[in-house]
Amino acid sequence: MRRPEAMCNLYSNTTTQEAMRGLFKGLSDRVGNLGPGKFYPDQLAPIIRHADDGLELVTARWGMPSPPSVLKTQRDPGVTNVRNLKSPHWRRWLGPEHRCLVPVTAFAEPVKGGNQWFGLDDPGITMFFAGIEIRAWRSVRKVKHGETEDDLFAFLTCPPNAEVAAVHPKAMPVILTKPDEWHAWLSAPIETAHRLQRPLPDGDLVLIEDQ
Repeated sequence: MRRPEAMCNLYSNTTTQEAMRGLFKGLSDRVGNLGPGKFYPDQLAPIIRHADDGLELVTARWGMPSPPSVLKTQRDPGVTNVRNLKSPHWRRWLGPEHRCLVPVTAFAEPVKGGNQWFGLDDPGITMFFAGIEIRAWRSVRKVKHGETEDDLFAFLTCPPNAEVAAVHPKAMPVILTKPDEWHAWLSAPIETAHRLQRPLPDGDLVLIEDQ
Protein backbone atom coordinates (compact mmCIF):
# COMPACT_ATOMS: atom_id res chain seq x y z
CA MET A 1 0.00 0.00 0.00
CA ARG A 2 1.41 3.36 -1.01
CA ARG A 3 1.24 6.38 1.21
CA PRO A 4 -1.28 8.96 -0.03
CA GLU A 5 -0.04 12.04 -1.81
CA ALA A 6 0.42 15.11 0.34
CA MET A 7 -3.01 16.58 0.87
CA CYS A 8 -4.88 18.41 3.57
CA ASN A 9 -2.08 18.11 6.09
CA LEU A 10 -3.13 21.37 7.67
CA TYR A 11 -6.48 22.55 8.99
CA SER A 12 -7.85 25.04 11.49
CA ASN A 13 -10.65 25.02 14.01
CA THR A 14 -12.40 27.91 15.73
CA THR A 15 -15.50 26.04 16.90
CA THR A 16 -15.68 26.61 20.64
CA GLN A 17 -16.11 23.98 23.31
CA GLU A 18 -19.36 25.64 24.34
CA ALA A 19 -20.66 25.35 20.78
CA MET A 20 -19.76 21.67 20.59
CA ARG A 21 -21.42 20.97 23.94
CA GLY A 22 -24.53 22.61 22.52
CA LEU A 23 -24.46 20.40 19.43
CA PHE A 24 -24.10 17.08 21.28
CA LYS A 25 -26.31 16.55 24.30
CA GLY A 26 -24.38 15.20 27.29
CA LEU A 27 -20.97 15.67 25.65
CA SER A 28 -18.23 15.23 28.27
CA ASP A 29 -15.59 17.93 27.80
CA ARG A 30 -12.17 16.55 28.74
CA VAL A 31 -9.77 18.88 26.93
CA GLY A 32 -9.40 21.69 29.45
CA ASN A 33 -9.05 25.09 27.81
CA LEU A 34 -9.31 24.70 24.02
CA GLY A 35 -8.54 27.77 21.97
CA PRO A 36 -8.68 28.26 18.20
CA GLY A 37 -5.69 26.97 16.28
CA LYS A 38 -4.07 25.33 13.29
CA PHE A 39 -3.28 21.63 13.31
CA TYR A 40 -0.47 19.78 11.57
CA PRO A 41 0.27 16.04 11.33
CA ASP A 42 1.47 14.36 14.54
CA GLN A 43 0.09 17.17 16.70
CA LEU A 44 -2.63 16.90 19.31
CA ALA A 45 -6.03 18.04 18.07
CA PRO A 46 -9.59 17.84 19.41
CA ILE A 47 -11.92 15.02 18.41
CA ILE A 48 -15.36 13.86 19.52
CA ARG A 49 -15.43 10.14 20.20
CA HIS A 50 -17.39 7.48 22.07
CA ALA A 51 -17.00 7.07 25.82
CA ASP A 52 -18.55 4.61 28.25
CA ASP A 53 -21.20 7.18 29.19
CA GLY A 54 -21.86 8.80 25.80
CA LEU A 55 -19.66 11.11 23.76
CA GLU A 56 -16.54 12.92 24.89
CA LEU A 57 -14.39 15.76 23.59
CA VAL A 58 -10.71 14.87 23.94
CA THR A 59 -7.41 15.50 22.19
CA ALA A 60 -5.62 12.87 20.13
CA ARG A 61 -2.52 12.74 17.96
CA TRP A 62 -3.11 13.24 14.23
CA GLY A 63 -1.94 10.17 12.32
CA MET A 64 -3.25 6.60 12.50
CA PRO A 65 -0.87 3.62 12.44
CA SER A 66 0.72 3.04 9.04
CA PRO A 67 0.38 -0.26 7.20
CA PRO A 68 3.49 -2.28 8.10
CA SER A 69 4.25 -2.77 4.40
CA VAL A 70 5.07 0.93 3.93
CA LEU A 71 7.41 1.26 6.91
CA LYS A 72 11.12 1.16 6.14
CA THR A 73 12.29 1.66 9.73
CA GLN A 74 10.82 1.23 13.21
CA ARG A 75 9.62 4.83 13.13
CA ASP A 76 5.97 5.30 12.14
CA PRO A 77 5.05 8.94 11.36
CA GLY A 78 1.39 7.95 10.98
CA VAL A 79 -1.20 8.20 8.20
CA THR A 80 -3.20 11.43 8.25
CA ASN A 81 -5.99 10.52 5.82
CA VAL A 82 -7.72 7.31 4.80
CA ARG A 83 -9.30 6.52 1.43
CA ASN A 84 -9.55 2.76 0.86
CA LEU A 85 -12.06 1.46 3.39
CA LYS A 86 -11.82 -2.04 1.88
CA SER A 87 -8.21 -2.40 3.00
CA PRO A 88 -7.84 -4.96 5.81
CA HIS A 89 -5.58 -2.47 7.56
CA TRP A 90 -8.45 0.02 7.94
CA ARG A 91 -11.44 -2.33 8.13
CA ARG A 92 -10.64 -3.28 11.73
CA TRP A 93 -11.18 0.34 12.80
CA LEU A 94 -14.40 1.09 10.93
CA GLY A 95 -16.85 -0.03 13.62
CA PRO A 96 -18.79 2.72 15.45
CA GLU A 97 -16.57 2.34 18.52
CA HIS A 98 -13.59 3.63 16.50
CA ARG A 99 -15.35 6.43 14.62
CA CYS A 100 -14.96 10.06 15.59
CA LEU A 101 -15.69 13.59 14.45
CA VAL A 102 -12.88 16.09 13.94
CA PRO A 103 -13.99 19.73 14.36
CA VAL A 104 -12.75 21.90 11.50
CA THR A 105 -13.39 25.43 10.30
CA ALA A 106 -11.07 25.52 7.27
CA PHE A 107 -8.59 23.20 5.59
CA ALA A 108 -5.62 23.71 3.30
CA GLU A 109 -4.42 21.95 0.18
CA PRO A 110 -0.77 22.38 -0.83
CA VAL A 111 -0.05 24.57 -3.85
CA LYS A 112 3.17 25.88 -5.29
CA GLY A 113 4.61 28.33 -2.83
CA GLY A 114 2.24 27.58 0.03
CA ASN A 115 -1.32 26.48 0.73
CA GLN A 116 -4.77 27.21 -0.56
CA TRP A 117 -7.39 27.38 2.19
CA PHE A 118 -11.02 26.28 1.85
CA GLY A 119 -14.02 27.07 4.02
CA LEU A 120 -17.76 26.74 3.79
CA ASP A 121 -19.66 29.22 1.66
CA ASP A 122 -21.95 29.68 4.67
CA PRO A 123 -19.64 30.34 7.67
CA GLY A 124 -22.58 29.86 10.05
CA ILE A 125 -22.60 26.11 9.39
CA THR A 126 -20.54 23.84 11.65
CA MET A 127 -18.50 21.14 9.94
CA PHE A 128 -16.56 18.08 11.01
CA PHE A 129 -14.22 15.68 9.25
CA ALA A 130 -15.39 12.04 9.37
CA GLY A 131 -12.62 10.38 11.35
CA ILE A 132 -11.46 7.12 12.86
CA GLU A 133 -9.50 6.77 16.08
CA ILE A 134 -7.61 4.27 18.22
CA ARG A 135 -6.48 4.53 21.81
CA ALA A 136 -3.30 3.62 23.70
CA TRP A 137 -1.38 2.64 20.53
CA ARG A 138 2.30 1.99 21.14
CA SER A 139 4.77 3.00 18.41
CA VAL A 140 7.85 5.06 17.69
CA ARG A 141 6.62 8.36 16.29
CA LYS A 142 9.91 10.17 16.79
CA VAL A 143 13.21 8.40 17.28
CA LYS A 144 14.38 10.81 19.98
CA HIS A 145 11.28 10.01 22.07
CA GLY A 146 11.41 6.24 21.61
CA GLU A 147 8.25 4.21 21.95
CA THR A 148 5.21 6.14 23.18
CA GLU A 149 1.60 5.28 23.90
CA ASP A 150 -0.87 7.56 22.16
CA ASP A 151 -4.49 8.06 21.23
CA LEU A 152 -4.48 8.53 17.44
CA PHE A 153 -6.88 9.67 14.73
CA ALA A 154 -7.12 10.32 11.00
CA PHE A 155 -9.94 11.38 8.71
CA LEU A 156 -11.46 9.96 5.54
CA THR A 157 -10.96 11.32 2.03
CA CYS A 158 -13.03 11.03 -1.14
CA PRO A 159 -13.05 12.38 -4.72
CA PRO A 160 -12.95 16.19 -4.73
CA ASN A 161 -15.78 18.56 -5.51
CA ALA A 162 -15.31 21.28 -8.12
CA GLU A 163 -13.65 23.83 -5.84
CA VAL A 164 -11.05 21.42 -4.44
CA ALA A 165 -10.48 19.66 -7.78
CA ALA A 166 -9.20 22.91 -9.27
CA VAL A 167 -6.36 22.79 -6.74
CA HIS A 168 -6.05 19.10 -5.80
CA PRO A 169 -7.65 16.88 -8.46
CA LYS A 170 -7.38 13.56 -6.64
CA ALA A 171 -9.05 13.90 -3.25
CA MET A 172 -10.60 16.02 -0.53
CA PRO A 173 -11.54 15.35 3.11
CA VAL A 174 -14.91 13.83 3.93
CA ILE A 175 -16.82 16.72 5.49
CA LEU A 176 -20.07 16.37 7.43
CA THR A 177 -22.26 19.46 7.95
CA LYS A 178 -25.62 18.11 9.16
CA PRO A 179 -26.55 16.62 12.55
CA ASP A 180 -28.00 13.49 10.95
CA GLU A 181 -24.67 12.96 9.16
CA TRP A 182 -22.71 13.42 12.38
CA HIS A 183 -24.81 10.88 14.24
CA ALA A 184 -24.87 8.43 11.32
CA TRP A 185 -21.08 8.49 11.11
CA LEU A 186 -20.74 7.95 14.84
CA SER A 187 -23.31 5.20 15.24
CA ALA A 188 -24.69 3.66 12.03
CA PRO A 189 -23.51 0.28 10.70
CA ILE A 190 -20.63 0.69 8.27
CA GLU A 191 -22.89 -0.49 5.44
CA THR A 192 -24.79 2.77 5.97
CA ALA A 193 -22.01 5.02 7.26
CA HIS A 194 -19.72 4.38 4.29
CA ARG A 195 -22.18 6.27 2.05
CA LEU A 196 -21.00 9.44 3.78
CA GLN A 197 -17.61 9.04 2.10
CA ARG A 198 -18.49 11.50 -0.67
CA PRO A 199 -17.59 15.08 -1.58
CA LEU A 200 -19.53 18.15 -0.56
CA PRO A 201 -21.77 19.46 -3.34
CA ASP A 202 -20.13 21.82 -5.82
CA GLY A 203 -20.47 25.38 -4.60
CA ASP A 204 -20.47 24.57 -0.88
CA LEU A 205 -16.81 25.56 -0.47
CA VAL A 206 -15.05 28.83 -1.18
CA LEU A 207 -11.40 29.78 -1.39
CA ILE A 208 -10.36 31.84 1.62
CA GLU A 209 -7.27 33.67 2.80
CA ASP A 210 -4.52 32.11 4.92
CA GLN A 211 -5.83 31.13 8.30
